[in-house]
Amino acid sequence: MLDRLYVELADGDLKLVKLAEAHRDALRIACAADADIWPIYSSSFGPGHFDASFDTLIGKGGRMPYAIFDGDRLIGMTAWLRPDMSAQTVEVGNSYIHPDARGTGFNGRVKQLMLDHAFAVGIRRIEFRIDERNTRSQAAVAKLGCTKEGTLRSERITWTGYVRDTALWSLLADEWVAR
Repeated sequence: MLDRLYVELADGDLKLVKLAEAHRDALRIACAADADIWPIYSSSFGPGHFDASFDTLIGKGGRMPYAIFDGDRLIGMTAWLRPDMSAQTVEVGNSYIHPDARGTGFNGRVKQLMLDHAFAVGIRRIEFRIDERNTRSQAAVAKLGCTKEGTLRSERITWTGYVRDTALWSLLADEWVAR
């Protein structure tokens, strides 16, 4: 199932392409467009931290990252995380969208494409782990129909040293089909 999950996805002008070294410079530019957002992320892809974070993202097992394209323009990234094929669960995370694309419905299209695909290949539960301070992302997953299951208190220490509370959200296959 894992080999069917991590494939390139497309819907019109929206493309999710497996993140690779060739995307480094374009993603660096996209991530630099909102340097103020990175303190609410676990790791920083902002100036000064980008290369180390990029290397970790593409080199660490258990992460299956995508470059997000709007036509020919790379505008962000997202990833499958923590896949557990025996439990048929996966997390969606490491998501960033260029500020120009926020509020346009583009991120909703990205998530819909990913969710449709994951459930079609047999995933039954998708999780989103979001910094409690990140109200924009929490509102976005709520709009998708996800359920907030609770808060994981002091769940991780971010790149800034902040001890983060993490909101755990999920969506089940039968909930997605029923909406």
